Amino acid sequence: MAGGSNPVRAILYAFGANSGIAVAKTAAALYTGSSSMTAEAIHSFADAGNQLLLLLGIRRSRRAPDREHPLGYGKVTYFWSFIVAMLLFSVGGLFSLYEGYHKLHDPGPIENGWIALVVLGLAIGLEAVSMRACMVEVNAVRGDRSLWGWLQESRSSELVVVFGEDLAALIGLVFAFSFVGLAMITGDGRYDAYGSMAIGVLLVIVALFVASLVAKLLIGRSADPRIAAAVAEEIRDDPEFVEVFHLITIQVGPQIMLAAKLRMRGGLGLDEACRRINELEVRLRERIPELGWLFMEPDLED
Repeated sequence: MAGGSNPVRAILYAFGANSGIAVAKTAAALYTGSSSMTAEAIHSFADAGNQLLLLLGIRRSRRAPDREHPLGYGKVTYFWSFIVAMLLFSVGGLFSLYEGYHKLHDPGPIENGWIALVVLGLAIGLEAVSMRACMVEVNAVRGDRSLWGWLQESRSSELVVVFGEDLAALIGLVFAFSFVGLAMITGDGRYDAYGSMAIGVLLVIVALFVASLVAKLLIGRSADPRIAAAVAEEIRDDPEFVEVFHLITIQVGPQIMLAAKLRMRGGLGLDEACRRINELEVRLRERIPELGWLFMEPDLED
């Protein structure tokens, strides 16, 4: 049931886009004095740094299990994803709100605003490419579920974070372009401040939403419901297993721990029961490659 997605590819696309955009936005912000552009520059630098943290988390999560961490380090990705969400909230959202509040009390005209609009237009194009690359990976795993349904059920924290960042960045750029344009047309610098504050509110909302999803994984969440359904189906199709008393799955990074308490057909000897369980485990691993640990307990009653 492996979906074939590659979160690293989506992260690298996002990092490349945000790094180039951040430099261009900074130059435009210094030249024009635009508050919205300054907020967007900080946002892009924060996003680029966040993508490096996600790559660090993925790399560290691949360490082999040891005595202190018998289930491995898969949940490291959840930790760094949560840190990224908090940075998006603080460095991106709160700074943008502060910058907009400061500019609102000391509004000034935007000089050479057309430069800001050109940079923002190019940035929208680059961010759209990054968003498209992210959606390719998302679509590879969400199947027939709606995008909202996938977000609620996804166990890939890094892909959820990249999606949230790309979406916030794209909408934020549209905000910045619109408000800078209004400031140029009206000559009222307060629109530029409003743009920065709108970007700040957007980033805070997205960051809190992403953090709430990742927090569930940090605490300990079951595997994708489709995984549990596939396991139960595989057991039901085996005539040697009469009833499933308990079926527990825990998502541990990219891998899954499965524990099941089963009632087997009567009359089986110990050796035969063990052989049947081993065969079931082999079939489950072939069907669901994400299964890392399987613990099967045969019993007579719950």
